Amino acid sequence: MRIAMLSYRSKPHCGGQGVYVRHLSRELVALGHEVEVFSGQPYPELDEGVRLTEVPSLDLYREPDPFRVPRVREFRDRIDVEEFATMSVAGFPEPKTFSRRVARLLADRAGDFDVAHDNQVLGYGMLQVEQLMPLITTVHHPITVDRRIDLANADSWRRRLTLRRWYGFLRMQGTMARRARRIITPSETSKRDIATEFGVDPARMQVILLGVEDGFRPPTAPRVPGRILAMASADAPMKGIATLLEAFAKLRTERDLELLLVTKPQAGGRTERLIDTLGIADAVRFVHGVSDAELVALMGSAEIACVPSLYEGFSLPTAELMACATPLVVSRAGAIPEVVGPDGLCADLVPPGDVGELEMAVAALLDDPERRLAMGRAGRARVEELFSWRAVAATVAQAYAEVVEDWHHEHQTPPPTRGRLREARSSRHHHRERGVAPPC
Repeated sequence: MRIAMLSYRSKPHCGGQGVYVRHLSRELVALGHEVEVFSGQPYPELDEGVRLTEVPSLDLYREPDPFRVPRVREFRDRIDVEEFATMSVAGFPEPKTFSRRVARLLADRAGDFDVAHDNQVLGYGMLQVEQLMPLITTVHHPITVDRRIDLANADSWRRRLTLRRWYGFLRMQGTMARRARRIITPSETSKRDIATEFGVDPARMQVILLGVEDGFRPPTAPRVPGRILAMASADAPMKGIATLLEAFAKLRTERDLELLLVTKPQAGGRTERLIDTLGIADAVRFVHGVSDAELVALMGSAEIACVPSLYEGFSLPTAELMACATPLVVSRAGAIPEVVGPDGLCADLVPPGDVGELEMAVAALLDDPERRLAMGRAGRARVEELFSWRAVAATVAQAYAEVVEDWHHEHQTPPPTRGRLREARSSRHHHRERGVAPPC
């Protein structure tokens, strides 16, 4: 099958969209499919055999100059103008503008693909893509939950107004989710919340778990005594880092501990300010921009890892930490209990946002090395049983086939055959032999 995978941003190593694109595309190729990823900035890291078509935006949120003002010569068309104008009034334009750009690209390449896979773009341009070819959609979780948590943590009316403008794209995403032919989502929690928040018929949704890359393995080196680790976007209230910092500050009064945050904080943001207020700057370290191997080593170096999120649609870092046999204290929030299992063998669960409960759970686990070892082993065993990217890809491919058949039946056109696929491959080979690139 020839697959166009669409992702408006695909940041490597952190953020579910980039991780999902990389590992799913690799395993689909391993199963014999052809995958071409269409992505805006930041572009993904992809494995051998997966093609990338860059769909450049104005990249208005890039580091180190987010919310920048582009030079006049950077504007190429009306979509660029709309992107900058939306940002200028505090909106977030990328899902909408990416969808329009990629629909324009695919209009000239409709015959190159059997199916398109929307990785939570949910922009109006997907209506055009759906007319060109079968389209399936992944919704990791409804971002209306993020909006609600951010608004609850806003400290001024100006901040609340800015947030309402920023999340203005959610009306579009809700509309597109309701019109989607088939939605893939990674947990029963997300399925329920998408139905509630976006009004999507549960019958059009399918739960397909996420996988864990084989490189996430238990460490061979000893763990660092007193090291606690968390992976989260430090300045997003939904990730619960403030709760962890307050609990850590209390633990630190009686213990020699260090906290490793695998994230890049916003300069002068709420996380850095809280660290200074709590007087723990000497014991908190930020790590970012690491390789896959370095990330695995960090996960395996901690005695305990914490996932203090107020909500997660799946929480892939939780599963990756379990694969590294790292003992966990996690929030009983969103889909996290689904990931760690209900029996408490793989993690201790605490109420989200409860500093006291988090502090007590971490302290108890620090004092019980035998239980940490047993918890780590149980977590590793659960990952080996449930979370395989190869199994995810096989199930997704079956969903593709069903959507393709349904679309062609609706449009009264014959579905693609193996003969047509061989013909397309031969055509691309002919272009390469002549030194001419395929149409793009």
